[in-house]
Amino acid sequence: MAIRLAEVRSFCDSVSAAKSPDALYDFMQDITARMGFAHFALVHHVDTAVPATGTIRLVDYPQSWMDIFEERRLYAADPIHRASQQTSVGFAWNNVEALIALSPRDRAVLTAARDVGIGDGFTIPAHIPGEINGSCSFATASGVGLDEEQLPLVQLVGNFAFEAARRVNRSVGSHPRELPRLTDRQVECVALVARGKTDWEIARILGVGSETVSQHLKDARDRYGVTKRTMLAMRALFDGSISFADVFGR
Repeated sequence: MAIRLAEVRSFCDSVSAAKSPDALYDFMQDITARMGFAHFALVHHVDTAVPATGTIRLVDYPQSWMDIFEERRLYAADPIHRASQQTSVGFAWNNVEALIALSPRDRAVLTAARDVGIGDGFTIPAHIPGEINGSCSFATASGVGLDEEQLPLVQLVGNFAFEAARRVNRSVGSHPRELPRLTDRQVECVALVARGKTDWEIARILGVGSETVSQHLKDARDRYGVTKRTMLAMRALFDGSISFADVFGR
């Protein structure tokens, strides 16, 4: 089912006037069906088991998939979420391997999604400086392909939908969680931790003392409220303080 530009304009006008998450959810369901998709997910990439004030989460995926997502804590490992950090424009799920290398676990995740009736999809990244990374995804039913010609309009819908969700959050007094702010040197140290470097190795790379590196990492852990190096690296990665490019290079 192809959507027309006039319908996108009408959707943008509607969501711009939405007063509540419930109203936005209804508009999302309507435009999702009009575009020929079966499901949508308008979300910040955060742990669903630990809801954070001000985060966006409007999802109408099958409950069986939502259960799997939460049980496996895929917020931090979903290949679609990871791929969205590698681009600023929308991408089809069947092209995700052009953005990231898929591990056997990633392939198992994608297979599990298909097993519960989710087909192909299109994800529009949402990278707002100082906020948690997010995205707007639309998924077809199993066995239904994408209409490639309408994807530029789907991108517009996703961009407007995420911005509308941010506005609704602000209007109801729910502001996005403020991200910890790391210094440039702390960012360098955390990125090297994510690469598996020890304090001694980081000190050699940066040309500073090991004690200085240890202090930078301690301060960074304190800002995030975590005690483990691995958790620090994970939090910084998924909050956008460091990127996969920082860890693996280009």
